[in-house]
Amino acid sequence: MTNKRAENVKSGPVTLERVAKLAGVSPSTVSRILNGTAVVSDEKKKAIDEAIAKLGFVPNPVARGLAGGRTLSIGVVTQAIDSPFYGPALRGIEDELDNAGYSPLFVSAHWNPVTEGRCIDVLRSRRVDGLIVLNGRLSDQALKNTAKHLPIVVTGRNIKGAGIFALNFDNFAGGVLATEHLISLGHRKIAFIAGDAAHPDANERFRGYTTALKNASIPFDAQLVVSGDYQVDGGLNATDQLLSSRRKFTALFAANDQMAYGAALSLHRKGLKIPEDVSLIGFDDLYHSIYVAPPLSTIHQPAYELGRLTASAILQMLTDTKPTAVMPAPKLIVRESTAKP
Repeated sequence: MTNKRAENVKSGPVTLERVAKLAGVSPSTVSRILNGTAVVSDEKKKAIDEAIAKLGFVPNPVARGLAGGRTLSIGVVTQAIDSPFYGPALRGIEDELDNAGYSPLFVSAHWNPVTEGRCIDVLRSRRVDGLIVLNGRLSDQALKNTAKHLPIVVTGRNIKGAGIFALNFDNFAGGVLATEHLISLGHRKIAFIAGDAAHPDANERFRGYTTALKNASIPFDAQLVVSGDYQVDGGLNATDQLLSSRRKFTALFAANDQMAYGAALSLHRKGLKIPEDVSLIGFDDLYHSIYVAPPLSTIHQPAYELGRLTASAILQMLTDTKPTAVMPAPKLIVRESTAKP
């Protein structure tokens, strides 16, 4: 390195101009190199690489994006960062975006529509190129209004409109599968722990349950249905309520695995064995469901794949391509928690 270049290495903000000066090229050349639009000699590229390494220069993605009309970032509104279901979905989003040179900005709305709206406002202020909304409580109209300004991929609902792509899992079919599995084993008294009624997916799983009963000519018993909240405590409390009612049942369908974990604890505390006394099935096929005792039968919903598909869809929208993403069909996973009555 020449003395002229060395003397330019000094403290202070590391800018693109400083990299250019140290490398002996113009700032526009450095910019085009970073954006992959320049064709330069190996010698110049090596000088730029050395200057970047020497100065510790980190390209500003916002500045680079603004120059090309993009910030190379995608806003992601989840509901709970620590959720055992949404965690793998966020990882799927991250992996898919990373492959395309994009970065996700994650925010959590905690199932609150006001908070969700504020999250979207924050992400828009960061000039994200697009939005992914995992389920959520905002109205369809609110999402359509936002889609006038930037593309949106939303999960957990069916919505159509300009700038919006909806990716939904067939929760109804999953509810039918779970209930039919219990019926096929010979169960006729099947209790159900419902999810939060404000969630469309919870209502679809319940509809699948009632439809499977009807198809098997099993009368629906409203006293065997208890509301939960998709949390472990909700499953525990709901099962305590069922057992306290002394209503007889030989099988229990919890609308998600987390509530099934709570149900299992409630049954254990009452001295009931799974599946000898009560068969138990969940929904989602969380990572830990194979490791609980006994391993939980469930409906597989591919959370990681959901994340990858939403990211793939938003990337397609950014290239004015119609998204082709389709969620896999629900799949019954039979483990040791279900058996003949």
